[in-house]
Amino acid sequence: METERVARKGLTFQKIASIFAVAVIVLALVASVVFFVWSHFTYEPSSKLYSHVTEKNIVQRDDYVAFLPQGDAKAGIIFYPGAKVEAMSYGYYAQELAKKGYLVTIAKFPLHISFLGTNIASDIQADYSDVGTWFIGGHSLGGVSAAKYTYNHQKDLSGLFLFASYPMNKNDFSRVDLPVLSVFAEKDGVINRSKWKHGKSLLPADTEYQTIKGGNHGQFGWYGEQKGDRKATISTKQQQDELVRLTDSWMKTVGSK
Repeated sequence: METERVARKGLTFQKIASIFAVAVIVLALVASVVFFVWSHFTYEPSSKLYSHVTEKNIVQRDDYVAFLPQGDAKAGIIFYPGAKVEAMSYGYYAQELAKKGYLVTIAKFPLHISFLGTNIASDIQADYSDVGTWFIGGHSLGGVSAAKYTYNHQKDLSGLFLFASYPMNKNDFSRVDLPVLSVFAEKDGVINRSKWKHGKSLLPADTEYQTIKGGNHGQFGWYGEQKGDRKATISTKQQQDELVRLTDSWMKTVGSK
């Protein structure tokens, strides 16, 4: 009888373990489906963007889009989009910098999440190996991923720019000799401000900080309103033109050092 009770207890434990295992698998599958569906609700380029962006000198690749300058590029720029934001949403910014002589590339990531393809920058640099100077940066989560890549490839890059973004704690640049540009928008309602302030302690002491008066989070790209954001008091084009000016000025300053 004792043997039978032990056997029944063992069988019951096996059933519970099996049910638990099945439950974990089901939950994982449900979470995967939810994430997949969530990631496909993307922020597409606004129709107004295409009234300012032409198809001339644009090269579309599977994993990035390149905006080519007239003549040789004086430097290359790699841009990582924010979470769920499509690459062409930054097309005006890229086009205007290309007009100033830069090769500008905007990465495309699986499910539009930069953490799923952080090392794309290496492939872009390999495709344009004739370009000797490279800058990298990004918007929001894209900036976090760009900082992560930069931290592991500091010798390959001449500077990092962060738009409404900051590095992770494990990517501490505070003692790194690397030019950094950090741009914040006054009306940004999406960024975690406490994390952004903490992120300053992870950046070099000579980081250049700039604030766009009247700008918001969504207008770092050109894709319309973003959930949770505050209303901007300047137009998207005004914010984009200011970003182009700040980026160009910063790169010229860095290049002159």
